[in-house]
Amino acid sequence: MKKSTDADLAMSKSAVKISLDLLSNPLCEQDQEFLNMVTALDTAMKRMDAFNQEKVNQIQKTVIEPLKKFGSVFPSLNMAVKRREQALQDYRRLQAKVEKYEEKEKTGPVLAKLHQAREELRPVRDDFEAKNKQLLDEMPQFYNSRLNYFQPSFESLIRAQVVYYSEMHKIFGDLTQQLDQPGHSDEQRERENEARLSELRALSIVADD
Repeated sequence: MKKSTDADLAMSKSAVKISLDLLSNPLCEQDQEFLNMVTALDTAMKRMDAFNQEKVNQIQKTVIEPLKKFGSVFPSLNMAVKRREQALQDYRRLQAKVEKYEEKEKTGPVLAKLHQAREELRPVRDDFEAKNKQLLDEMPQFYNSRLNYFQPSFESLIRAQVVYYSEMHKIFGDLTQQLDQPGHSDEQRERENEARLSELRALSIVADD
């Protein structure tokens, strides 16, 4: 998402830079009509950049930052899983120790060691069961809460895009009205451009050797 917003900003900044470069072109000093066209373009590009910045700020606040906060939960979650895994290993190790003494001949020393091993096992088993129960109870809650957490961000992202592209439609619609020549179709413009290009190619300074 961050790369997308950075690319959006870079695009609108580049568009403004292009219009500013055109304004500094000597042709603007020589041709008032061309100056008017470039000025209209420059105004449109600056409006586009301003709305783009608003869109990016909105996405940053309502989408990117909540995503970062959600991601910050995972280290704690992973740590809880690791603690449960460590408790399980300790539990299995002591359980195996108890089972080893249970399989031996029930002599006095063996019974004493068995009693001691069971005493060591009890708190470790309780600790594992508590950690395991916590994960079994809370992991489904965490998993099921994702949609409720992300839905407002997705809605905000959609709204920001709708507002932005609605404004772009207005901006470029206004620009088209300012630059468009009444009665000229796309085909006519293409033919006129080809004619001008042919005139340029006919110049001796651009003629092929």
